[in-house]
Amino acid sequence: MIAWDTLDTLLLDLDGTLLDLHYDNHFWLEHVPRRYAELHGLAPAAAREEVLGRYKRAEGTLDWYCVDYWSRELRLDIPQLKEEVNHLIAVHPHVLDFLEAVKTLKKRIVLVTNAHGKTLTIKFRATALRNHFDAVVCSHDLGLPKEHADFWDKMQQVQPFDKSCALLIDDSLPVLRSASRYGIGHLLAVYKPDSKLPEKDVGEFQAIRSFREIMPGA
Repeated sequence: MIAWDTLDTLLLDLDGTLLDLHYDNHFWLEHVPRRYAELHGLAPAAAREEVLGRYKRAEGTLDWYCVDYWSRELRLDIPQLKEEVNHLIAVHPHVLDFLEAVKTLKKRIVLVTNAHGKTLTIKFRATALRNHFDAVVCSHDLGLPKEHADFWDKMQQVQPFDKSCALLIDDSLPVLRSASRYGIGHLLAVYKPDSKLPEKDVGEFQAIRSFREIMPGA
C-alpha cells in the first residue's frame, strides 16, 4: 500500500490516528456534561443537551479544540477534568512499532495536530509517543485548524516539506480533503479512530484498520 522509498516525510495526526479516540469521546460526551450538571445543578439530560449545543456552535473553528476556550465557556477546569480520566488514554495497537520501523528508514516524522498544548502535555505524559517525532506542529500555534485551506501554507513556513513526497495519516475527512486540495501526495484515513465504535465512513480515501498493514519491511 505504501511505497516507502518514494516518501521523505510522514505527517501524523494524534487523536483517533495514533491514540484511541475513546478517551476524547468519553471525555467530551460523558465526563464534561456530568461535571457541568454537577456545577450548575442541572439534570444530566439537560446538561448534556446544553453542552452539546455549545460544541456544535464551535465546530470547525479553532475554539472547538481549545481547552482554555472551554474552561471559560463552561466555567470548568478542563485540563483538570482531563486528568480525572487520563487512565483512558491509550495508543492504538502497533503504533509504537510502526514509528520505530519508519525511523529506521530515516524518514522525517512530524506530528500535526489540532490538540491544544495543554492536552498534548497530558497525553505525552501518559504515553511513550513524544520522542518518536522529529517535530510537533500544533494548529493553535499557527492560529488555524488543519481543516482550514491556509493551514498547510502556514505549516510550510515552520516545518517545510515536499508535499509530493509526504504521507499524511489522519482520521478526519475534512482534514484529509484540505490536505488533498493542498496537494499532499499520499493520504490515508483510519477506519476505527475509536476502538469502542463501529468502523467509520472513510469517503474517497484509502484507509487502514491497523498500522501493521503499512509496517515498513512487513
